[in-house]
Amino acid sequence: MRQIQKAAVLGSGVMGSGIAAHLANIGIPTLLLDMVPRELTQEEKDKGLTLEDKKVRNRISEEALRRLLKQKPAPLTSKNNLSLIEPGNLEDDLSRLKEADWIIEVVVENLAVKKHLFESVDKHRKQGSIVSSNTSGISVEAMSEGRSDDFRKHFLGTHFFNPPRYLKLLEIIPTKDTDQEVLSFMMEFGEDRLGKGVVEAKDTPNFIGNRIGTFGLLITVREMLKGSYSIGEVDSITGPLIGRPKSATFRTLDVVGLDTFIHVANNVYEQVEGPEKDVFKVPDFMVKMRENGWLGSKSGQGFFLKKGKDILELDPSTLEYGPRKKLKTPSIELSKQEKESANKLKALIYAEDRAGALLWNIFSPVFIYSAELLGTIADDIVAIDHAMKWGFGWEMGPFEAWDAVGLEKSVRRMQEDGTNIPGWINEMLEKGFTSFYKDEDGQRSFYDKGEYKPLKANPKFINLKQLKKQNGVIKRNSGASLIDIGDGVALLEFHSPNNAIGMDIIQMINYSIDEVEKNYKGLVIGNQGKNFCVGANLALMLMEAQDDNYFELDLVIRHFQQAMMKIKYSPKPIVAAPFGMTLGGGAEVCLPAAHIQASMETYMGLVEVGVGLLPGGGGNKELYIRHLEGLPNGVDFDLQKVANKVFETIAMAKVSTSGDEARENNFLNRSDGVSVNGDHLLYDAKQTVLALSEKGYRAPVRKPVPVVGEPGYATLLLGAQNMLLSGYISEHDLKIAKKIAYVISGGKVPYGTKVDEQYLLDLEREAFLSLVAELKTQARMQHMLVKGKPLRN
Repeated sequence: MRQIQKAAVLGSGVMGSGIAAHLANIGIPTLLLDMVPRELTQEEKDKGLTLEDKKVRNRISEEALRRLLKQKPAPLTSKNNLSLIEPGNLEDDLSRLKEADWIIEVVVENLAVKKHLFESVDKHRKQGSIVSSNTSGISVEAMSEGRSDDFRKHFLGTHFFNPPRYLKLLEIIPTKDTDQEVLSFMMEFGEDRLGKGVVEAKDTPNFIGNRIGTFGLLITVREMLKGSYSIGEVDSITGPLIGRPKSATFRTLDVVGLDTFIHVANNVYEQVEGPEKDVFKVPDFMVKMRENGWLGSKSGQGFFLKKGKDILELDPSTLEYGPRKKLKTPSIELSKQEKESANKLKALIYAEDRAGALLWNIFSPVFIYSAELLGTIADDIVAIDHAMKWGFGWEMGPFEAWDAVGLEKSVRRMQEDGTNIPGWINEMLEKGFTSFYKDEDGQRSFYDKGEYKPLKANPKFINLKQLKKQNGVIKRNSGASLIDIGDGVALLEFHSPNNAIGMDIIQMINYSIDEVEKNYKGLVIGNQGKNFCVGANLALMLMEAQDDNYFELDLVIRHFQQAMMKIKYSPKPIVAAPFGMTLGGGAEVCLPAAHIQASMETYMGLVEVGVGLLPGGGGNKELYIRHLEGLPNGVDFDLQKVANKVFETIAMAKVSTSGDEARENNFLNRSDGVSVNGDHLLYDAKQTVLALSEKGYRAPVRKPVPVVGEPGYATLLLGAQNMLLSGYISEHDLKIAKKIAYVISGGKVPYGTKVDEQYLLDLEREAFLSLVAELKTQARMQHMLVKGKPLRN
């Protein structure tokens, strides 16, 4: 059984060190090698070092490791993972390549340099180890020329997208000599261990994602210039409005870097002929921008320039900056009324206004280009759609988008425009096939060579939308649904706006637990929204507070607390599956669960202080208990230190930047899990329910909780008052901190007193109600709802 227990990354630039970090994130020890410096730095000279000193010889890779700790967004899910990466160099440490099961080359994009390096790798690697190149466009076949048979059998392209931790796409490019077992292993390893969306690509310039993505971007630039649209106008309609990322077109280019983009475009330009070559010719104004050093975010200016609070846009004709514009047309306003991206796009693309004209002239060539490349860059339409969704953040791949606007209708218009339609599309329509995808009896199929073929679903991906179509819903209301996900396991899905918790969700929690206790083995609490849950329904709470409906608020908080206790003490295992933003009430739903199965990208925190409150659903109590339970049995510990740590986490509204960090902050305990692949999260949570049930799960026994009492409260208060005196917090922050300190310390009781959980919940509820009545808290709540960020008052 093949395994990857150790890896080596050759090249420690941004991409190489990022790949090494991602390998460390999943627990694989990695050797990171780079060139040996040819000159000493002044600092090295001052220390009396020579070019023979190991510290000097490993300098480049060691500097890369230091950069990993400073980079934003963070490449490491925990700073502790850095210990799994060992720095070295490409002269002294090549012999150590025999330790690696996978060797990844990430050096400069130059075929001669890569071939020379692979010659050395071939001499030092062990037989059977996998070797791959992270090239973004150089021929993988050409790199392996002249290498040993065993090298060629185990060689392929593995093209990660930057940053490797966050971008989902991994393109795997086999050569004609790559062993099928190696390819199959890497496809599976890429998905299951690396957590990627993996597509097999053919060995062509820029593979799939960058080939179509770069084409689409250059077509957009061409149409902008032709139609005299401004950069801001283009970005205002090529983002979320059509199912694309917020960075749209030109903001994306600023983030990627114009120099990188031009390099990728030129790579195709140099290798293709005909009309395609003309598209990949970078416009003169972009070449001039590169000469000026206007590369985007990394140089401080690009297509956009920030001046004070204003963001200015570049005028391509004058290369001067002016106010950012937005395109405003009737079709844009009408499309905003549609809920689905597919319907928005359909409403826009056929509109007879400037928005419709631009989008038609962008999408039509991309549809045709994708169809023309089928068989050249990938074997089927699914690989192309996946590559664009996973690599570029598109909600719909080109063929899915083509279905959305109507294949027959769009082809008729293309023919009217004089567009050449690829033969296989005409043939498909002639045979009566009018869409690339179809859904029948819960099975999704795709068109391929004259027939529909079932889309192979990975059993580790539980598609809730499809499940609901197949099995229906056990019960639902406006905030949540209870779904049967098979094998005796039910799932509670939140689907209120932002998955915010209100009485509708609380009612469904209670119903779900009752139903599961009677008829199921256990329950998963999870969903497939943008985020797990951003907290309680803030607008509703503010409205009640402003109307002085404190009796209503008290009732809602009591119900919420009781529902959380029901989760905790249910005789059936309840597993929470958080991902993305899991804040405030979202974290409170997870903390009492029998098990948390978090995604690697889980940002968990009790952030209520940001709106002038404290956790009201048992969050203070549960986080405190988790800290206590994390301490070794039979060992004396300082209860005050535990209280201090919990107080700091809640009062400072600390949010984890990953599942690993959530564990370090005690939101997750040692037995909780982290899923690297977010698509497998619900499956992993379900398997945990089944495993707990199989072992004869029993609810925890309710125990009294030791607290620090009045002396501990005084200690916590001292810390908060010092923060006020140093100007770090405001008077209102101090008032909130006092309430948090009182709840965590257990109020007016002696140090070490053991209190019941309900006592702590009552303290929490009273403190919450007293804060929500404060005008300054209400101002913070209002500000968050209107501006989307905290108010410091």
